[in-house]
Order: sequence, then C-alpha cells, then structure tokens
Amino acid sequence: MKVLIIDDEHDMREIAALSLSRSGDIQVLTAGSGSEGLRMAREQQPDAILLDLMMPAMDGRATLSALRRDEATAGIPVVVMSASSEDAAALKPLGAVGVIPKPFDPLSLPARLRAVLRNGH
Repeated sequence: MKVLIIDDEHDMREIAALSLSRSGDIQVLTAGSGSEGLRMAREQQPDAILLDLMMPAMDGRATLSALRRDEATAGIPVVVMSASSEDAAALKPLGAVGVIPKPFDPLSLPARLRAVLRNGH
C-alpha cells in the first residue's frame, strides 16, 4: 500500500512516516503543504492519503476539496489527522473516510489507518 502524508509539521510527518514504513508493507510519501500534496497525489496515485486539517495557506479542508474536484485524485481515500475536536461526521460530506486524532500512537498508527480505511471511521 502506498500512503501520502500531507502535514506542514515536519516532526509529525517524520513520526507518521517512520511508523507506517516500519509495518513493512506500506510505502510512504510525504508532502509539507496542501499544494505539494495535491501535486504528489496526482503524480504518485497513492492508495490513501493522511491529511492534516490545520495547515497554513491551503488548509486540510481546502486540500480535501481540491482532491475531490480533481478527476485524477477524486477516488483516493483521505483520512484526516487533526488535534481539533471536529468529528468524522462533519468531515464525511467533504469527502474524508475517517479521522485519526492527533496526537496519535505511533505504534498503533498502521493498524489504525487500516481500520479506518476498512471501516470508514
């Protein structure tokens, strides 16, 4: 499985990338902004995207909306990672398949991501 992490916080990207890549069957791509993430999603066609909600310039909502409008990325499942208390139900109409709260447990992130992708929450 190929996963694109879009997060403006370098440390969060690195922790999530290390956590996912250590599972052995996940290839990780990272982007530090919404616009970089959009470009990478188009070019790399990941199997899933982990998207930070709170980012400067192009935030997670704008990024998610742009991903859904683009034919090349509209079908890629997006899981939002956020420290905000916004719940999954509010993000589903925007096209998110689920939410993983920040801070997350790096040891359980791969299993958590798979569960969200499988179950939709």
